[in-house]
Amino acid sequence: MIIQAIRSIIFYILFIANTAIVAIILGFISIFKKRGWYSFGWAIAKYWGASTLFLLRFIVGIKSEISGLEHLPEGGAIIAAKHQSDWDIFAIFPFAIRPSFIAKKQLLDIPFFGWAARDFDTISIDRSKGSQAIPQMLKEAKAAVKRGCKIIIYPEGTRKAPLAEPDYRYGIAKIYEELDVPVIPVALNSGLFWGRNALVLWPGTAKAKFLEPIPAGLAPDEMHKQLSQVIEINSNELILEAAEKGLTRPITDEFRKRLETLKTKTN
Repeated sequence: MIIQAIRSIIFYILFIANTAIVAIILGFISIFKKRGWYSFGWAIAKYWGASTLFLLRFIVGIKSEISGLEHLPEGGAIIAAKHQSDWDIFAIFPFAIRPSFIAKKQLLDIPFFGWAARDFDTISIDRSKGSQAIPQMLKEAKAAVKRGCKIIIYPEGTRKAPLAEPDYRYGIAKIYEELDVPVIPVALNSGLFWGRNALVLWPGTAKAKFLEPIPAGLAPDEMHKQLSQVIEINSNELILEAAEKGLTRPITDEFRKRLETLKTKTN
């Protein structure tokens, strides 16, 4: 426990320093735009993701495994992922080719980070305006899809602990209806190793699995139902698989009970 805590502290120090340097570089690139700036900036962004995964593997022992890439279509689409960890961001965005995240408007006002985010297809939403912010957000999302972006969305809105009760919000159904593009669900188990607000990170193999696309044109309610079911089923399978191989992290009584319940249902 103590050794893993020290390894985790070392990772966080290097991660924060690396992120700050990348944010400053991208911020300056966004200010002094020249021909080819997007390609260079995107290369820096991919370096940030790859270097973070490298630090995770060789400092705290978290390996990364991504599967199902054959399900990613060309052109605009929505990538709807389970969200258990910050790992989900680093693991998913490089494969979107041209990713577009939805972020709070306030984040885009942060020096360097926000300046770069604005120039990398980030879709802003002003939550202070409530429902009145939705039309502008959808307008930006439609423009991003026309540019060939894949919009990355976490349908539950926040990170959830492994096997926690799912809470898929209906906002993604509205976006799906307006954009008229396929949705690619993503299942994962990353919360087993890098939990929400966790100070200690645990060794293991974090997995993300791109699933078969849900086609455009379905009724929003039907899409929403299919999305939640397929993500939960596949995420639970990944969690069960990891648990059967053995987990190094401490397990709470609540998690153990949910794990036993899942085993009973699948047997």
